Amino acid sequence: MTVPYRFDPDATAAELAARFGELDAGAESGVVATVAGRLMLRREMGKLAFGTLRDSSGSIQLFAGEKWTDDFPGFVHLSLGDWIGATGEVVKTKTGELSVKVASWILLAEARRGFGDKWRGISDIDTRYRQRYADLWANDESRRTLQLRSDVVSWIRRWLEGRGFVEVETPVLHPIPGGALARPFVTHHNALDVDLYLRIAPELYLKRLVVGGYEKVFEIGRVFRNEGLSPRHNPEFTMLELYEAYADYTDMMVLVEEMVSGVAKELLGTTSLVYAGRPLELAAPWRRATMTELIAEHAGVVVDLDTPIDDLRRVATGVGVEVKDSWGPGKLLLEIYEKTTESELWGPIFVIDYPKEVSPLARDHRSKPEYVERFEPIVAGRELGNAFSELVDPDEQRVRFEAQASARASGDDEAMAVDEDYLRALEYGLPPTGGLGLGVDRLVMLLSGAEAIRDVIAFPTMRPEQD
Repeated sequence: MTVPYRFDPDATAAELAARFGELDAGAESGVVATVAGRLMLRREMGKLAFGTLRDSSGSIQLFAGEKWTDDFPGFVHLSLGDWIGATGEVVKTKTGELSVKVASWILLAEARRGFGDKWRGISDIDTRYRQRYADLWANDESRRTLQLRSDVVSWIRRWLEGRGFVEVETPVLHPIPGGALARPFVTHHNALDVDLYLRIAPELYLKRLVVGGYEKVFEIGRVFRNEGLSPRHNPEFTMLELYEAYADYTDMMVLVEEMVSGVAKELLGTTSLVYAGRPLELAAPWRRATMTELIAEHAGVVVDLDTPIDDLRRVATGVGVEVKDSWGPGKLLLEIYEKTTESELWGPIFVIDYPKEVSPLARDHRSKPEYVERFEPIVAGRELGNAFSELVDPDEQRVRFEAQASARASGDDEAMAVDEDYLRALEYGLPPTGGLGLGVDRLVMLLSGAEAIRDVIAFPTMRPEQD
């Protein structure tokens, strides 16, 4: 059978359900509709046949009969998964099932592979992620999760625009990796004969735009980090980054809690969730607590940047950290926190005031020496984002960059390099600015209940397929 080049359905399953759902059992509507989608279930009863047609909006029954359906034998021999178009009157069967009484039908695409068990879908996890095109038809939960992802991104975009933010696009190929502490992917531009890096963050370009006069900017886009796979990590993921002139990190806290609670309320109807079997309340305000306070609460040790470094090393080693000689007090404090405390914070909570040593782009704390005005929102034991009062002093930024470059030269492949053009931009003047980076994938995980990042990414990175 030759399939057509195009087809014109005039109704979806959801539209028919909304329009004719109240028909009485056995009633006819007198309305002829044309639908299209995949044939997902089929059963035969002598001279009658019933099929479930699924489109992007939902499902509707097809009701075929030898007396009224063109090529009835062909219809009953269709394979599950075949794409078909069908035209007929909208009716309710005697059992009360809304149906299209098929007068004519046409094959639109042949399914040469099946979609797994008709009741349980595709159960093999590797197959579900690797063959997402099959998973989406066989598992309703996968479809709902990716639809929620789309809705989340759309809502965030509208919400930010409503607050005066302007959406922008910045380069994906960077001449210098920067904006975060991460190992980049590197590629080569043949015409220019230079190495370029897939961005690990859009931060430095977005702040250049603030220098240029954009007072509120945001970008939602892919970033790339050359790291391993885990339930929380994928080498490419989606980041929301935004910057607001004349704001600081306290303003960013309010923005985060209002945005996260707002999207939950709008899309789920509530801020009271259950995640991994535990209750999670996203309503604002969220708790604010310093890193050192939380270490004391969860690890039972009192440490600070003033703690003798040998004591910090001893505490870090005692909790299982593999200490490096080059680490200063700030890095040790962060490692102790991440080893003992972060995963225990159900939250939501803002962990505030990070050591300067591990925060090369954040502004000095206005009252705590050697700390910066930085926070991470932690929800369900996971970092959801990272935010600062942005460092605006070009001289101080150069000192921080040079310290990073020294660490990079010593073998730290996650450290930053000196970005002379960004320093030049700062010399034109960056006003007081608050900035935020938030992981869209992790937010969708929370809202959908997914415990693995691969569940919320349409095509996650996979290990090479074995023969």
